[in-house]
Amino acid sequence: MLNTENIQSLIDSGEGYNVEFKVRVPSKVRELIEEICAFANADGGYLLIGVDDNGQVVDTNLENDKRSAIQGSISEISPALHCELYSVNIVNKTVWVIDVPSGKDKPYIFSGSIYVREGANSQKLRTAEEMRSFFQECNKIFFDHIPCHWFNIYTDADEQMIKDFRTEAKLNPSTPDKQIFENLEMFTENGTAKNGAAMFFGKQPEQKFPHAVTRCVLFKGTNKVYIIDDKTFGGSLYQQYLQAMSWLESKLQVAYKIEGAGPREEIWEIPLTVFKEAIINALSHRDYYEQGASIMIEMFDDRVEISNPGGLLPIVAKNFGHKSMTRNPLIFGLFTRMHLVERVASGIPRMQEGMRDANLPEPEFHTEGMFTAVFKRQITNPANYGTVNGIVNGIVNDTINENEQAILNLLVTTPGLNASEISKYINKSLRTTMRYIKTLQDKDLIEFRGAPKIGGYYLTKI
Repeated sequence: MLNTENIQSLIDSGEGYNVEFKVRVPSKVRELIEEICAFANADGGYLLIGVDDNGQVVDTNLENDKRSAIQGSISEISPALHCELYSVNIVNKTVWVIDVPSGKDKPYIFSGSIYVREGANSQKLRTAEEMRSFFQECNKIFFDHIPCHWFNIYTDADEQMIKDFRTEAKLNPSTPDKQIFENLEMFTENGTAKNGAAMFFGKQPEQKFPHAVTRCVLFKGTNKVYIIDDKTFGGSLYQQYLQAMSWLESKLQVAYKIEGAGPREEIWEIPLTVFKEAIINALSHRDYYEQGASIMIEMFDDRVEISNPGGLLPIVAKNFGHKSMTRNPLIFGLFTRMHLVERVASGIPRMQEGMRDANLPEPEFHTEGMFTAVFKRQITNPANYGTVNGIVNGIVNDTINENEQAILNLLVTTPGLNASEISKYINKSLRTTMRYIKTLQDKDLIEFRGAPKIGGYYLTKI
């Protein structure tokens, strides 16, 4: 219980996040209980009855029936909340104090509603997004923690996914799967597998979670008018990551730098590491409660956009790039175990650093409703074999001439051409073209595939 000196100090400090003044008990006691519920859902606080908005103490008397009404209404808060109600004398005037603790069992609900403190005011949460954000901040209801009654991890899991996880997580081969699953907290208290376990290890979790997929779309131009390619990837979240990365690699421009007899260095127009960070971020942090949208990877002539449902949680928005709070701690933890996440809150800085190191503009981030990362492409004209960060799009090798380089560039964008077709493209005779082709084959840069009459030339596998 606070003494006179403590109460006077609170009054002198004025109303705020933890203090609310009331001249008297309102005619509708529920208005008082809404304030109490909001304090319990925050850090606790004090309702001082007998103090006006200016901090002036006015003598008040709280009859037994009023006190009983307040205590009775407090009992309607769920889960049960114990508050102290007592009086303190301030300069011969009585102030009644309702001492509200910071509840340990958040969220507290009164009359079917959740109330929270916003600065010096109490607010009712009205939208689903507000409620989800609050529940998540309270570590209360994460989508990936919900019991998944249809999934039996011992009979329904993808065995290859379990093997991949064990390998990437560097787990002891002798450790039983059961022990690993239990150590990873894949089950609820009553032994039911969680949603996160089904999405991470299930064979086809999209059959039950149709929104938990990754869609990849390639557009012609810089708007969403003409679609060139459209793929939707399901399966385990790790498989979605691998398939999305593979799709991106098949669409991005790449150069190969060759020095002597050493291995060829791949130089991508945008570093693949930034896409790894963005895709893992999307799979880990998306709002899986939102069933009307999926993760999107959209490629345009001038940019690549990676989006996931759900804006930033409030604590993350205030400290963007420095604080991390995931909507799906189980999924995020599994990716971390596979060493696909280096450290908490490192994803945004690593994307920024990766683009800077490649002399590219830093990614743009849009955080309202959908979280979108935008990566600018720097190809001047991909159809005409432009440059990728100053390197010719294709293979760069100081030991080949410009005609051989032209053939390599051609096969980057138009693989499978025969010698006659190549000769027309480079405007050389067939005999001369065959000589260039022979040189490139000897250097193991290109190879012929298919039947002699219908086959063509391709870049060799890297």
